[in-house]
Amino acid sequence: MARTNTPVPPLDWLRSFEAAARLSNFTAAAAELGLTQAAVSQHIRFLEERLKTRLFSRLARGVALSPEGAAYLPHIQSAFATIGNSTAELFEPRAVQTVTIRAPISFALLMLVPALPDLAKALPRIQLDLVTIHRPADYDLPGSVLDIRFGNGSFPGREADRLTAERLVPVAAPALAGDDNWPSLPLLLVAGAREMWAEWFAAAGLAGHPRRSHRFDSFVTAMEAASAGAGVLLGSRPLVDAALDSKTLVKLSDYELSSTSGHFLTKASTARLTGAEQDFRQWLLLRLSAPA
Repeated sequence: MARTNTPVPPLDWLRSFEAAARLSNFTAAAAELGLTQAAVSQHIRFLEERLKTRLFSRLARGVALSPEGAAYLPHIQSAFATIGNSTAELFEPRAVQTVTIRAPISFALLMLVPALPDLAKALPRIQLDLVTIHRPADYDLPGSVLDIRFGNGSFPGREADRLTAERLVPVAAPALAGDDNWPSLPLLLVAGAREMWAEWFAAAGLAGHPRRSHRFDSFVTAMEAASAGAGVLLGSRPLVDAALDSKTLVKLSDYELSSTSGHFLTKASTARLTGAEQDFRQWLLLRLSAPA
């Protein structure tokens, strides 16, 4: 094969090199590539002449990579993997691709699950693998690039896009809505960052000694208790918006306390998203993004 003056060696030379290096045998590489052993040997010889470097040591049985060949191999394999992945993403759109995402159980049930029909219409070739988070340590488990976290947006080592800006307002079942002295009703508590009844009463200018009641480890469970009439919940908007629209819950005050916290779509700063993950990220940001 005639040599060219381009800086990148011909792909067939590189394919022969990669196969021979991986299999440690020119004959096996030729069988895999559908070539003759002579053709593979010729490709390797041309490549070594182009690079002015010996890539293999010829042994009695098979071949062994030289130090230069061993250093070159992972770069060639990475380049072929990139070409293969890009080709699949760009020219095989019919292939179903899975996006794994971790999310707090409350956000998953109240925000992501209702949005699944819209996801199916917007991105029909993406299927979601949704993993619910129950403890902060669950975020450290391997298996996903994207996750949704609740906080102020500062997550060390991660890039974050805001999805929600939290506003807190007292809500309860309609049966409790007629009680003007609702602060004396049992107040439902949520463990963690949403335990802000004291801040809400102070900001609303209401005095008194609220009567606290049941405590829950997830917001969605506390919401169910509020809907059942167990007490008053400090509702986090927009998580409670659907319940307010359906009248399952009603607001007991017009005052809403804005919080610096909210939900963020995050990924490791060093992570590279697949095409499917990029599409899902753009879809989620368009659907749920809130001003910072």
